[in-house]
Amino acid sequence: MKATMYKGDKKFSIIEKDVEHPRQGEVRVKVAFCGVCGTDIHIYHGMMDQRVQIPQVIGHEMSGTIDALGDGVTGFEVGEKVVVRPLDNRDEQPSDKGHSHICKELKFIGIDSPGAMQEYWNVPAFTLHKLFEHTDLKLAALIEPLSVACHDVRMSGLEKGETAVALGGGPIGLLVALVARNKGANVVISEVNEVRAVLAEELGFVVINPENTDLVTFVHDQTDGAMADVVFEVAGVQPVLDVMTKVAGIRGRIVMVAIHGQPKHVNLFDFFWKELKLIGARVYEVEDYKESIELITKNELPFEKLITAVKPLSTIQTVFEDIDKNPEGMKVLMDCEA
Repeated sequence: MKATMYKGDKKFSIIEKDVEHPRQGEVRVKVAFCGVCGTDIHIYHGMMDQRVQIPQVIGHEMSGTIDALGDGVTGFEVGEKVVVRPLDNRDEQPSDKGHSHICKELKFIGIDSPGAMQEYWNVPAFTLHKLFEHTDLKLAALIEPLSVACHDVRMSGLEKGETAVALGGGPIGLLVALVARNKGANVVISEVNEVRAVLAEELGFVVINPENTDLVTFVHDQTDGAMADVVFEVAGVQPVLDVMTKVAGIRGRIVMVAIHGQPKHVNLFDFFWKELKLIGARVYEVEDYKESIELITKNELPFEKLITAVKPLSTIQTVFEDIDKNPEGMKVLMDCEA
């Protein structure tokens, strides 16, 4: 079978390897599509070399069909469409309080262990979610990032009729906006990249470029001074941290979606003055995957427009180089069967 290998120093190789029989408790999946995630780009840049066991197959935003079952696996059948929820919580401890998706010893499959950018992938059976027979496998490769968005919105406590501001219109920001609007929120997206802003407008969103329009004033005028009920921080840059407390209204909820590796300045006075809440949101739980699978299977939202390109595995080096040169796209999928 064909597999891609991250070799470090922004290099990938394509290798031929034997198809392995799944071990006890594992399932072999014939991978259909695998999306390139922002985390994969960080790996490409060497930012996660301390976790990735080089050389290693990476990738975790995938869809596929079951090809073989290991000993002891029940409840699944060969040929069923599936996605993987790539969280290995087998080292969970009682001190983790049952929150397996953020347990202290959590292993992320595709980073801490081999991933999906290969033709066949052996994974623990407990990570699988069944799809419906009519679920589109190409769209199903969006289920993992969409589950992130579903988790973010669920953690926010968003209610119908509320105003939500997404600070950042990249792949996760747009998915958050789509989920929030689907729940009945009035959504505003703040995005400085013109290409991404145009796509968000094509999807029917109100989009503000904060470099051209004062976001706080705009939201104030749109809400008669009430400001945003929920703010999603999806950009991960200081100017967004500076504005998130200003655009939030009284008792507003700010959801920290972006990852900040270093301490940042945040206006704590605004938290005191308006009784704001800051909510951390990391990855997803089982219910988020179920919601995401339902949304993708119904396909009533414009998910197809978020797929920038579909490329064969053999082009992986060029794909990462092109994303590096042109980071304005949404989601590139690797066709693992091409």
